[in-house]
Amino acid sequence: MNKAKKKFNWTPYCYLLPSMLVFAVFLFYPFVKTIYLSLYKTDKMGQAKLFVGAENYVDLLTSESFLNSLKVTLLFVVVVVAGSMLIGLVAAVLCNKAFPGIRIFSTAYALPMAIASSSAAMIFQIMLHPSVGIVNKLLKLDINWLNDPKTALICVAILTAWLNSGINFLYFSAGLGNIDDTIYERASVDGATGVQQFFSLTLPGLSPIMFYTLVVNVIQAFQSFGQIKILTEGGPNETTNVIVYSIYRDAFFNYRFGSAAAQSVILFIIIMLITLVMFRIEKKGVQYS
Repeated sequence: MNKAKKKFNWTPYCYLLPSMLVFAVFLFYPFVKTIYLSLYKTDKMGQAKLFVGAENYVDLLTSESFLNSLKVTLLFVVVVVAGSMLIGLVAAVLCNKAFPGIRIFSTAYALPMAIASSSAAMIFQIMLHPSVGIVNKLLKLDINWLNDPKTALICVAILTAWLNSGINFLYFSAGLGNIDDTIYERASVDGATGVQQFFSLTLPGLSPIMFYTLVVNVIQAFQSFGQIKILTEGGPNETTNVIVYSIYRDAFFNYRFGSAAAQSVILFIIIMLITLVMFRIEKKGVQYS
């Protein structure tokens, strides 16, 4: 007896179709279009006019401005990721024990995730104003923080780290809540100090969530834009001209959409390579048990 042919079930694919259409329109098509434009010279409307192949990439990789932008971006990412994760971790550890007013402190530490980067940047700009800013008044200094090449990048990085620290606080708080308290009790009985418990128990227990937070923070830091646009606009002397702002400036001020697209592709490759490297070293530093 011949077996009846199994009827193909289209139902799961029908459920996937709406989301795939959204991805196709808002993710896959723009990505392919960006790669396409990176191979062309464009007019002021962004229409491809002259095929130049890899010329846009060669021009970028031999440009002092772009290489400086790349260096600035990497430095910015390192400071932002380290700062935001450190702030979030310290805040989470401080709020891990019950004490009067813990809800107020927890809300304050998580507050940055509810503040738009543009709003925070405008407030930060007033605080750092050379004549009326509270920072100079408290420190009794006369520094133009955002117009000094030595301090502009670190100021923008500090603000960005604070903005990203709120979600990190929530991640680390959730991770600390999953660590069994009995291991700390046993460690205390064995004579382990608080510092020893932190490095031997807390950090290993948080390693999975720390790895996830690291990946997310690196990607977010590379994509930072709003605060840079408001505070420095890439200046002074391109000391805060990260790649994302360079893309914006090339596309919407210089109307060099081909060059901007090439920078976008390079940025994508950089983020992808860094992410792959982090996943490669995951097994050495992450403990899941």
